[in-house]
Amino acid sequence: MQHAVGSPLPPPHQPGHGPATGWSQAAHHPTAPPPGAAPHAPPAPGFAGGHAPQAQGRPPMPQAPLHGPGAVPPTPDSPPPAAGTTSHIQLPPGGPVAMPSPPQGAAPTDTGATTLAVLLIGPAGAGKTSVAKYWAEHRRVPTAHISLDDVREWVRSGFADPQSGWNDHSEAQYRLARRTCGFAARNFLANGISCILDDAVFPDRPVVGLGGWKRHVGPGLLPVVLLPGLEIVLERNAERSGNRRLTDEEVARIHGRMAGWYGSGLPIIDNSQLDVPATARVLDEALTRAIASPPQW
Repeated sequence: MQHAVGSPLPPPHQPGHGPATGWSQAAHHPTAPPPGAAPHAPPAPGFAGGHAPQAQGRPPMPQAPLHGPGAVPPTPDSPPPAAGTTSHIQLPPGGPVAMPSPPQGAAPTDTGATTLAVLLIGPAGAGKTSVAKYWAEHRRVPTAHISLDDVREWVRSGFADPQSGWNDHSEAQYRLARRTCGFAARNFLANGISCILDDAVFPDRPVVGLGGWKRHVGPGLLPVVLLPGLEIVLERNAERSGNRRLTDEEVARIHGRMAGWYGSGLPIIDNSQLDVPATARVLDEALTRAIASPPQW
């Protein structure tokens, strides 16, 4: 079933509303009834402790373990867990990501041990996803990779494929996916997990532009552009399948528009002759410079 084209998106979260608001432990696991509420009903007559007696001739029902495999999560009436066991972990709510502080003195920032939010930009076939995954997997601090294309494709029925034409429906799904990525990134960062996001951000399209990413993640987002030569992206695109593979004409058109990033002040990496590990090393170098002298965008 197709959704209505051009349906409005929910408004952005305001301070003090929605998921950014801190959660109350008592709100989810009350230990006492709220004022004015009726107390728990007493056990039914003849049932000790409110549990039905075992039928004669039947073995007792097995009890689920309290801890380990097969454990049942506690209910509001369950006793608190024993000391030394896991309980409900309070997670800090995500807020706008701030710019990482430059190091004091002459020593450069060790990006491998710094919590960062990175946006990897580039045309189809630039190697964004491969580089982002490798970079995330080889850092010394916990790091998540979030691909906007993957999040867009969470929509299975009614997916608005941009290749079929950019319209209100595809734009709404793109905006929703970008906002979802931003929400995830803020929450990862608030809990000490770095993020690298990837998207084909265009320098000449406000809708598919940097402004939305900055709004949804925060001013501390560090954008870096991967821009290999056209022949390279054409070769890589030819190896793709499904809706990830574009026509050669579309690849050339996207690559030409990405050239607008030259002169933007953003770090640009030509990875035409670099493999994935080498590109990740150059990315770290670009991030070190960006932290020391943040780009204006």
